Amino acid sequence: MTRPDDKPLLLVITSGLERYRAYLLCSIATRYRVHLIDAAEPTWELPHLSGHTVVPDTGARSVLEAARRIAAEQPVSGVMSWHEEHIVQAALVAEELGLPGTPADAVRRCRDKYATRTALAEANLPQPEFALVGSVDEALAAADKLGWPVVLKPRAAGGSQGVVLVHDAAELADQFDATRDVHVPHNPDFAELVLVEEYLDAPEVSVDSVVHEGRLTPVFVGRKEVGFPPWFEETGHRVSAADPLLTDPDLVRVLTDIHRVLGVTDGWTHTELRLTPEGPKLIEVNGRLGGDLIPYLGMRACGIDPGLAAADVACGAVPDTGATREAYAGIRFFYPPADDTTVGSVDFDRGDVPAALDRLETLVGPGDVVSPPRKGLIDGRIALATAVAATAEDCGAALDHAQRALRLTVEGS
Repeated sequence: MTRPDDKPLLLVITSGLERYRAYLLCSIATRYRVHLIDAAEPTWELPHLSGHTVVPDTGARSVLEAARRIAAEQPVSGVMSWHEEHIVQAALVAEELGLPGTPADAVRRCRDKYATRTALAEANLPQPEFALVGSVDEALAAADKLGWPVVLKPRAAGGSQGVVLVHDAAELADQFDATRDVHVPHNPDFAELVLVEEYLDAPEVSVDSVVHEGRLTPVFVGRKEVGFPPWFEETGHRVSAADPLLTDPDLVRVLTDIHRVLGVTDGWTHTELRLTPEGPKLIEVNGRLGGDLIPYLGMRACGIDPGLAAADVACGAVPDTGATREAYAGIRFFYPPADDTTVGSVDFDRGDVPAALDRLETLVGPGDVVSPPRKGLIDGRIALATAVAATAEDCGAALDHAQRALRLTVEGS
């Protein structure tokens, strides 16, 4: 039997929100001693930690100093982060300590969407046409050249923040500042902050993959549901263990080429693509586990543990990506009816709940003021539901039941 002290030590940089990331720490702690580096004292994380370090901030300097102190006291086997704003810090720690991982320059290339686009354009890989701009006039000129409508996108944000579809010059001028001004912590100061991109009118998917010593393995495909146009709010996702895209040769080839060109050698990635008539085209690559509980859905649908697979590759081990079950899993997010809604109460009617419903969780409480997109994006969600079933139809029916069962009261109404 392996004693707790014999487990490899893994550094994790920031933990995120409990409801979205606790399942990862819970799994990882069964095989690794987890030392958390974060700017706040741990709370819910404590049962899963062997140690923690509180830093003044989670910028590169503070994180590196903390990692050096930890490594001076005991051997470190790996480092990882599933938080977009800290994947570069994790890569720098890996380089500093000689640990497995994708080089920091390649991780920066994934974070900087313009650097991603430029590298792929040089390699002639499939993606939208694009232009980097710093002003409304430059954006208008780019849109005229690319052809309307176009997508405005922040250069280095995440979670679809600031991403908007604009159809004409008036809409572009109205939306430009909001896209340009999206705040991105720990991001370099770029003179030009907005990408103007060709709009690909095609279904969008995400692919969570693991890369070990340069070899890419697709693990989960998320079929994305998007709402609140002209913004691209992700309102739900579906994952199937038998998704044909997992073994589609064209998709696997494109994914492999993209990761090779970007320089991704080791780690977990979350890639978003549009399935156009000409084939899959890249939207973006995130050098981390997917958000919105997509890896959790994959775990429930396929039996593959994303926390352990990501931790294994971070420590130089071959990850286990063999599916052990075949099911369908989905998530749906729920939103308030109007801007500046003051919540009176929110819950689900939990009577006669279908067996397929997996999680019913409220995300806000009495007195909270929330808004749907655009004013509120991820932080405007009021509840979520997940479902796991043997068929896609049963999974969808369970999520529909959750939507009917949601009970929201609004103060002042």
